[in-house]
Amino acid sequence: MKNALWSNIFSNWQQEESQTVLTLKQVPIFSGLKPRELRAIENLVHVRTYQPGEMIFKRHAPGEGMYIILSGKVEIYLEPTPGERNVLATLSDGDFFGELSLLDDEARSAAAVAADATELLGFFRPDLLSLLERNPELGNKILINLARVISARLRKTNDLLTEAQQSRKHDDA
Repeated sequence: MKNALWSNIFSNWQQEESQTVLTLKQVPIFSGLKPRELRAIENLVHVRTYQPGEMIFKRHAPGEGMYIILSGKVEIYLEPTPGERNVLATLSDGDFFGELSLLDDEARSAAAVAADATELLGFFRPDLLSLLERNPELGNKILINLARVISARLRKTNDLLTEAQQSRKHDDA
C-alpha cells in the first residue's frame, strides 16, 4: 500500500513538456525563457491546421502575427505574375515566419501556403500587447529576442545583397 501512496504523490513530479513547449523552446524569440514563462506563452498561442495547398496568408494581406511550424511544410513565395510562383523559402518543423507582424500592422511582403498537411502555432500581436501589459518582464524578453532575430536576418540580407553586387561587378568586368 505504501508503494501505491508514494507513486501517486510523485506521479506528476517530472511531467513531460508538451509538444507546444518543446517547439517554442526551439524558436529564438522564446529563447532563455523559464519553464513557467514558456507555459504562459503556450496559453497564448493558437493552433491552426492547414491542408496541402491551403493559403496561410496572401501577399499584401494585413499582418496579424507570426507562425511557428509544429509539423508539416510551408512555402513562402512571391507571385510576380498570376500563376508564376517564386519560392523564397520552404520551411518545416520548428521554423517560424511572419515575426515582423508582431511589431507593426504593415501588409505581408510575401504569401505563405501549406506545402503538406501542416499544423501551426499562431502568436499574434494582440496577444503580445496584452502580455506586455500583464507581464512587462516577459513581454520585454520576447521583444529583445525579436529584435535580435530581426537584426540577424537584416545582416544576412545585407550580406546577400553585397555578394550579389560583387557578383554583378565580376560579370560586368
